[in-house]
Amino acid sequence: MTRTIWDSSVGKKTVMAVSGLIMLLYLVVHMLGNLKIFFGSGEFNHYAHWLRTIGEPFLHYEWALWIIRVVLLAAVVAHATSAYQLSRRDIKARPSKYVHKRPRASYATRTMRWGGIILGLFIVWHILDLTTGTVHPGFESGRPYQNVVDTFSTWYGNVIYIVAMLALGLHTRHGFWSAAQTLGVGSRTRDRILKTIANVLALVLTVGFISVPVGVMTGLVS
Repeated sequence: MTRTIWDSSVGKKTVMAVSGLIMLLYLVVHMLGNLKIFFGSGEFNHYAHWLRTIGEPFLHYEWALWIIRVVLLAAVVAHATSAYQLSRRDIKARPSKYVHKRPRASYATRTMRWGGIILGLFIVWHILDLTTGTVHPGFESGRPYQNVVDTFSTWYGNVIYIVAMLALGLHTRHGFWSAAQTLGVGSRTRDRILKTIANVLALVLTVGFISVPVGVMTGLVS
């Protein structure tokens, strides 16, 4: 039964919707946490330390953080796999030849596809930059505030981050709307409200995340 649900397009779209909402919830919380950087290094570093001590003493140091990471990884893999398989299924369902010129994918479809690729690459870079420090020459373990400031003091760090956050805004706008329709939340009376929520979420996340590198570039955060 489970296999049949997963094999269906409806099942894959449901997986995409649920996993997308899990990631969206995380992004809202993550953005709010990032904004603590405007309250100074002490506040931001304390927040970063608190993330590693959530649940103590019931949970060991960093256990809660690793649980969150595993859930997010599962959501990302499920989301990306479903998206890829649905895309392949859509291509196979098309006729091999067209009498007229092949119709182009809609703006929303192209945005979601390329936005997903950009965000996938960004996640890898973001982890290597601010979590492991692999691609961050000036990375100092235990100094998250300084690492963020150091990253956004480089032109390439700002470009990568801002481009990714713009892609995130578009992905959120279309993704939230699609998830609502897939999960049966949409209706003639609720569609306007859902579209408004999608637009507001996309704007808030984009502005919230981009405000950090802008704060560093303008000297507000230093």
